[in-house]
Amino acid sequence: MAATAELPTVDVVCGVIWSRDGQYLLAQRPEGRIWAGWWEFPGGKIEAGESAADAIARELLEELGIRVTRADPWLRRVFDYPHARVRLHFYQVRAWSGEPVCLEGQALHWQMPGSVCEVGPLLPANVPVLRALDLPCVFPVTPPPDVPHGEALRRVANTLRGDPPWRRHADTSIHSSGGWLQIRRGEMRWAEWQDWRALCEDHSLLAIANTAPDTAQTLGAEALHLSANRLAALDARPLFGKVGASVHHRAELERAAALGLDYVILGGVNHSASHPGRAGLGWTAWAQLAAWSPLPVYAIGGLNPDDLDAAQAAGASGIAMIGAAWGDS
Repeated sequence: MAATAELPTVDVVCGVIWSRDGQYLLAQRPEGRIWAGWWEFPGGKIEAGESAADAIARELLEELGIRVTRADPWLRRVFDYPHARVRLHFYQVRAWSGEPVCLEGQALHWQMPGSVCEVGPLLPANVPVLRALDLPCVFPVTPPPDVPHGEALRRVANTLRGDPPWRRHADTSIHSSGGWLQIRRGEMRWAEWQDWRALCEDHSLLAIANTAPDTAQTLGAEALHLSANRLAALDARPLFGKVGASVHHRAELERAAALGLDYVILGGVNHSASHPGRAGLGWTAWAQLAAWSPLPVYAIGGLNPDDLDAAQAAGASGIAMIGAAWGDS
């Protein structure tokens, strides 16, 4: 195999095409092509002088006969095949017209996220993307640590019982099997953690502990969220089922990707009460930081459920909320 530095770089667009019933489309590479018989997300090479957005629209029209009406930038992953270094630009294709047909002799398969893939083999560069397809669009965070435990617990419980709009987003998302709740309460006692975990179980939420890895292990947490400082101190991914981190700049995002985390929360978009002395980035600057992250990125900072479309258009997998999740302005 050629050394990495000698491999030619090929830019490719890939479309995660969603059906109305929440399935995504995979295509099998036809005979006569490299990797024939392997499955992938539909797409193709970006032509000289062509933007990635134009390329995904052209490729899906040529390959499947559908006209893209909404495609949001999502992830960018680099993979070294024996023949080339491939830079894959993934788009979430949320709206399109027409019916996908096999215009290039390929087979097609609709797959439900969160379940074992029913076709294979899948091209190696596409395998990590499957894990990112089953994430909620809205990621609430508990009231801040200065709110007493009992009051914070009651506030969250009352909101969950009232069927909040963000919960409907999280549960009925076209690419989500359930919701998450980040438990960000400072140093928690065992009894407090058990209260939060029981509440999450009652409402089918994954409880994600925002604490030190050893503390989360002692609490018996299944998922971990790292502060930026804790992220910087690690040299390996902690052994939890889901691991994410808060990041604020490119170096932190790249660190999270190097450790193989599952997601990051990047902030802040707007001014928020949790960071009173910090101005918001705005969507343009936020999108430039998040552009083509190899990990799913959540936006945070003064957001509410009405900001979800803007966040996805900027490249976010979804939004994280603190105050707005519990009725605070």
